Amino acid sequence: YKGPDRQQMLVKGARKEGKLVIYSSMIINQMLRPLTEAFGKKYPFLEVKYWRGSSGKTFRKVTAEMRANALVADVIEGSGITGRIVKAKIALPFYSPELAAYPKKYRDPNRVWATTRLRYIGGAYNTKLVAKAEVPQTMEDLLNPKWKGKIAWRAGTSSSGQMIVITTLLLAWGDERTETFLKALAKQNVVPLHMSNRGVVDRVIEGEYWLAIGASAHHPVISARKGAPVAPMLLEPVPTLNATISILKGVPRPHAAMLMVDYLLSVEGQKLLQKQGYLPARPGVPPAEDLRQIVPSLVGKKEFFVSPKALLTTTKKSKKLAKKYFR
Repeated sequence: YKGPDRQQMLVKGARKEGKLVIYSSMIINQMLRPLTEAFGKKYPFLEVKYWRGSSGKTFRKVTAEMRANALVADVIEGSGITGRIVKAKIALPFYSPELAAYPKKYRDPNRVWATTRLRYIGGAYNTKLVAKAEVPQTMEDLLNPKWKGKIAWRAGTSSSGQMIVITTLLLAWGDERTETFLKALAKQNVVPLHMSNRGVVDRVIEGEYWLAIGASAHHPVISARKGAPVAPMLLEPVPTLNATISILKGVPRPHAAMLMVDYLLSVEGQKLLQKQGYLPARPGVPPAEDLRQIVPSLVGKKEFFVSPKALLTTTKKSKKLAKKYFR
């Protein structure tokens, strides 16, 4: 609905609904708590609740709720879940006046998702073990024999670690060049770790590995603030992923859901993301000062945007290649 009374209509409906539930992959203390507090202050008639889970867990939870006709979530926010939601056709198309501020690639043409924040996938290096002048700048730099046995990445999940590296290369370079590169990378004995992105970076901080690849580039920045011997590295082409917000079909509280979508996409919501150390997607709201070093366009690096659809359709091929070269 685009009429001039849209906001009043949403507020009136949300008052009757009285509650809003968001499912998200954002960290509770870092963002979900501050978000529900800020949104609750703006709309004091709403009781705001959150639940946090990985994209896989969230998708399983909402589909189970929908099958049981007992949907609890009003809004889904996260990275890695968008493609599944689209494929399952369980999201409701929506309109938000805030969307006009966003580039086309950050909005779904069918209006079932919009980008809330970005994630740059890079890596981390231990600053005690690796001199700044030696830090790899491109994927090919990882093939230097001196890195053999010293690189780790996360195994499994489609939107980070091993899989996102392979997916991005397939999309950016095509099959042949990617296979040639992976064949050579496999000889470097890259260590697959079955743990979170954060955990992989922590192993680099401890000096167990010198480099981590396929990790969220902001993690080492956050650790470096606390004095850890770690710094981010961006390897071209730099995979850029989006976290998105969607409203599911049959949500219990559609008006409150729409208010939350508007809020997270607004300058106010994006500034809250910025303040809490996330990377806002809205042009004109840059990330925190020390996070600007991981934004490719701000440091003269080539970024490669991996859309939710591309991520979903390429993952199968990436899994095959991961199995072929790294198992």
